[in-house]
Amino acid sequence: LVLFGATGDLAARMVLPAVAALAAAGSLPRRFRLVGNGRGEKTDEEFRELVRGVLDPGAEGAVLDEAGFAALAAALRFAGGGFAVEDPGALPDVVATALAELGEGARVVHYLALPPSAFVPYTRALAEHGLADGAQVVFEKPYGTSRASFEELDELVLSVFDEDRVFRIDHFLGKEATQQLHVLRHANRWVEQLWGADAVEQVQVDVPETLDVADRAEFYDETGATLDMLVTHLLQVAAEVAMEPPAGTGADELVAALEAALAAFRPIDPAEAVLGQVEGYRDLPEVADGSTTDTFTAARLWVDTDRWRGVPFLLRSGKQLAGSAQQVSLVLRRPEAGVPGLDLGADGDHVQALTLELAGSGELSIGVTARRPGGDDELVDGALVLSLPDLPRAEPLPPYAALLRDVLLGERGLFTATAGLRETWRVVGPLLAERPEVVPYEPGSWGPEAAQALPGGAGWLSQRGGRAAG
Repeated sequence: LVLFGATGDLAARMVLPAVAALAAAGSLPRRFRLVGNGRGEKTDEEFRELVRGVLDPGAEGAVLDEAGFAALAAALRFAGGGFAVEDPGALPDVVATALAELGEGARVVHYLALPPSAFVPYTRALAEHGLADGAQVVFEKPYGTSRASFEELDELVLSVFDEDRVFRIDHFLGKEATQQLHVLRHANRWVEQLWGADAVEQVQVDVPETLDVADRAEFYDETGATLDMLVTHLLQVAAEVAMEPPAGTGADELVAALEAALAAFRPIDPAEAVLGQVEGYRDLPEVADGSTTDTFTAARLWVDTDRWRGVPFLLRSGKQLAGSAQQVSLVLRRPEAGVPGLDLGADGDHVQALTLELAGSGELSIGVTARRPGGDDELVDGALVLSLPDLPRAEPLPPYAALLRDVLLGERGLFTATAGLRETWRVVGPLLAERPEVVPYEPGSWGPEAAQALPGGAGWLSQRGGRAAG
């Protein structure tokens, strides 16, 4: 496993902990090497100490104890001096030595934990220095920053690697709860009967964050919320909700069903979208004084299928908001008859939904409205909750670990292919071409006020406390 950007923020936050989780679960190959690549010079031992600092073995809550880390550390190597077409640094020699150590049958996986602007030059360098032959490659999101840059990147990548060796990662698809979406729907009759326009008023894919951009400002200013979250995570999760049953259980059938769902999405109308920038963002040293990068994005999406026609899909994400959530909610239509003598109230009262919390290992909640026990004729809201880790024999993996495991196994069902990504760029194209005004908002708020109108009377469910019932 060649980890480009091994000393960077993404590797520290996501990729190295994923490797540790696989090591703890016994899911790494018995013999392997992890070669870190970076511009600076480090000895193998210095790289091991850097990884130790990231993983903190033996600490409370750590994935690996000291013995587990020692076994992982023995596989760590570092190749400094950067990597470019004109100068590959130490990487080719370090990879060749690692392959010789592993022996016949060893294979190479390249993981580009890099900003999107680096994908083209690094892909060219892999081809130039003979490191692409027979190898697999993992690209982080966003895979391109516009439809034109996506097409340029993908043409280059597919001239160097076969499609079945390319893994375009979206860690929201690796989340245990996201993978449960179509299973819950098709394995449970009552869920199946709710899944469509007859029962559902709107769908919310909502990922507000209290976090700022922290040490990622330089990377983030290249992308912003729309490219970092909407083009990737939010649209992919929306497709998981919108897709029709796959023709089979294999990866190809699942990918085909997701691509068909993405193809049914209408292009986003900029008049139905809201962009914002948190106050103070331009004060960050890595951000230009006049930056118009959006740190908040929200949009209404429409799906042209018989099942979902007329049902808005509401997508939202932003930085430094009043609360954090990662949830998909099917907001249900109000009962037609109601209960004689009991008042369901106005639109927005007693909102019921089926909500899947994507954070952690996942939680399913179903909103219910009931008569207040022991009280007068008063309606109160509650929720029935199922924690996915509490299911029998549950052994959930963190999303990056689950996806990295699939890369090592060659399983492609949780990765988007060229056709699906081309559809996402079609959907978001008008929003990028005719961007709405980027509105400032206060840190700790729920973003621009205009976004509060998108879900109508139901409101954003995450602002009601994060569970299905209001």
